[in-house]
This record gives sequence, C-alpha cells and structure tokens, in this order.
Amino acid sequence: MKLKYIVKNSDESIKQILKNEFNMSDRFILKLKNNKSIFLNGFSVPIYHSIFENDILEIIENVEEDSSNIVPNSFLEFKILFEDDFLLVVDKPANMPVHPSILHYEDSLSNGIKFYFDKIGLKKKIRPVNRLDKDTSGIVIFAKNEYIQECLVKEMKQNIFKKKYIAILDGLISDDFGTIKTCIARKSNSIIEREVRNDGDIAISHFKVLKRFNNMTLVEYTLETGRTHQLRVHSKYIGHPIIGDSLYGYESNLISRQALHACEISFVHPISKENIVINSNLPEDILKLIK
Repeated sequence: MKLKYIVKNSDESIKQILKNEFNMSDRFILKLKNNKSIFLNGFSVPIYHSIFENDILEIIENVEEDSSNIVPNSFLEFKILFEDDFLLVVDKPANMPVHPSILHYEDSLSNGIKFYFDKIGLKKKIRPVNRLDKDTSGIVIFAKNEYIQECLVKEMKQNIFKKKYIAILDGLISDDFGTIKTCIARKSNSIIEREVRNDGDIAISHFKVLKRFNNMTLVEYTLETGRTHQLRVHSKYIGHPIIGDSLYGYESNLISRQALHACEISFVHPISKENIVINSNLPEDILKLIK
C-alpha cells in the first residue's frame, strides 16, 4: 500500500497529518513507525522528523503477514464482484461460512480467499470487513491490509457503510415501508441464538415491501446497525420469520436455508474517496420462489 501527501502546513507533525488526513489510529501509526514505513521526500524518516511546506510525505506499507493459520482451498467457488489494490469484494454462496471453525476448518470462504491471495502473491492476513451467516448468501468485502479494514470499520460505526438485503418473509406484511427498532441480546443458555431483550444492544432495520405473493412477502431490508442475526431476529419479532429459517422460524420445503441475500453494499473508498456501490444478483433458490 502506498499513500502520498504534499505538506501544506509545516506547523503540523507527521503524526498529526496521519491522524487528520488519513484517519489513522495510534496503534496503526505505531506499526508504521516500527516497520519504518514513513518516508519524506523519498527517505525513510522517524515520526518526529521535521517537515516543511511542499514536502512529500509517503506511507509505503508492504510488510508481509502470516496467514498460515488458514488452510488454502482451491475448490471453493465464489464470484469476484470488485477488486483493486486495497479491496476484494466477493459473492458468497449459501451453505458456506465466512470463517474457518472446527466443523469447517477447510471449507469456509476465508479458505478460498487464502488460496486466491496465495495465487496473486498477496502475503496478508484474511480480513473480512462484514460477515454473513453460513446460510445467508451475498456480498462479503475483504480488506487487503489493516489500514483499509480500519477505515471501513469506522465507516460502519458512522453509518457511512450501507448494507441492503433481500428476504422472503412468511405471511403478508400490511405496511409498504417500516422501521424495526429493538434491543437484541444473546438468548440465555444459548451461544448462537439471539432475542429481543431490553438489556441488549440497539438494533435498527428499515424495510420496503417489493412484492406480496402466495402468503409470502418479498422485502428489501436496509441495516442501520449490524447486530448478530439482526434481520432474522427482527423478522421473527414482527411475526413474519424468514422463509426457511429453522432457528427463528421453521424449515421449508420451498428452500433449504433461510431466504436471505446480501444484495448491495455502498461505502466511500478509503483511498480514492469515491462512493462505491456494489450489487449482487439473487441466487437461483430465491429466484425460484418469487417467479
């Protein structure tokens, strides 16, 4: 990663520029300092080095990272939706977890990303920025370095990073638009299930009805917060669980998993500052239900 800045004010320190212009955390700045990744007019300098107007400050971060804890898997299929030197955005199929685990040590999306990174010679940790449940399909974004991950996590906290989902709910929702605002917490005596509870974290979901058919409702959800299982819990809360969601509703002979798809993300690119919008087409199992 290479960042460049032409000094405008000699009264600022290098650290102030990194914090104010690049929104870097103290922790990441310390890493840059220790890795000698700070350059002024082409020369590596300590962070306390004096600067003058029109000096060229560069951050060149090419430190190799160990990701050997993740086994590469060349047989996992996923579609690349967007890629540049800083980001990789992919379309995750259903029935594939994002992270490795005891039950999915070699067949998670991260295992496939690890193989791809090895293939292109990128020696960096696997850093998913957003997460999807195993049986939820759709968009997952990976940061190619720690700085990009930090930037996008901050965008999420500031509600700049937007996420939209398509879901098919049981029953007919009467309102065309709506907002669901509750608190969500881990259910007592469960490590997986969540529930609406007053002592939980605030969770806000906005919905728009796209179609009503066969006692089901096709909705577009927009997340304002990102709690674990938020849309699945909220759908159950309003009395319309997601079709096929065996944890918060019931199994269905129409689809073998919850009918939930992450269809769109939008964010400000940390480097170019462009507004990026990425879309994912609905998978076949959901398309079959709405045709």
